[in-house]
Amino acid sequence: MKVAVVGAAGRMGTEVCRAVSAAPDLELAGALDVGDDRAAILAAGAQVAVDFTTPDAVMDNLRWCIEHGVGAVVGTTGFDADRLDAVRSWLAAAPDVGVVVAPNFGIGAVLMMRFAAQAAPYFDSVEIVELHHAGKVDAPSGTARRTAELVAAARRDAGRGRRRTPPRRRCPAPAARRWTGCQCTRSASPASLRTRRCCSARPGRR
Repeated sequence: MKVAVVGAAGRMGTEVCRAVSAAPDLELAGALDVGDDRAAILAAGAQVAVDFTTPDAVMDNLRWCIEHGVGAVVGTTGFDADRLDAVRSWLAAAPDVGVVVAPNFGIGAVLMMRFAAQAAPYFDSVEIVELHHAGKVDAPSGTARRTAELVAAARRDAGRGRRRTPPRRRCPAPAARRWTGCQCTRSASPASLRTRRCCSARPGRR
């Protein structure tokens, strides 16, 4: 299969190019980046394009691929419900084209999302904390956003939904710092759940 990589000069794009080149059943048919002509994908006979670009560029790339009959595998983040609906509407007019939008390709991350969804109905609150390298360009990541969506759906299906959280109050533990207390915070993801963080008193005095 002939595969083109869009966003080939980036961190992930570079790795995808290496992986495609090393695979015995794949052929790297193009490595494009900012300013390159996408027509090169067609000239090389690429059947699939792997997109690791930016949220600002990915939608135009996807629409172009669908219109020209090129399947797409998308690792770029920034997809919300509206964007996915737009992609589905483009695909409706091109039933022979396939598109996969994956928030994460790592088996560990996929399993984490699955386990989080399974566990979510059994807890009163859920918090998603993510840590990335300094070069990370988007927040929240696609992995965090998708995890929040799966957790919210699992809680909703289990009849848990969103719980009313208690107001902030001074921590009663004698050893707690003055400004420490229980409070509710919300992550940047619109599908996230309210989270309750409690005091930082020494163990045994909370």
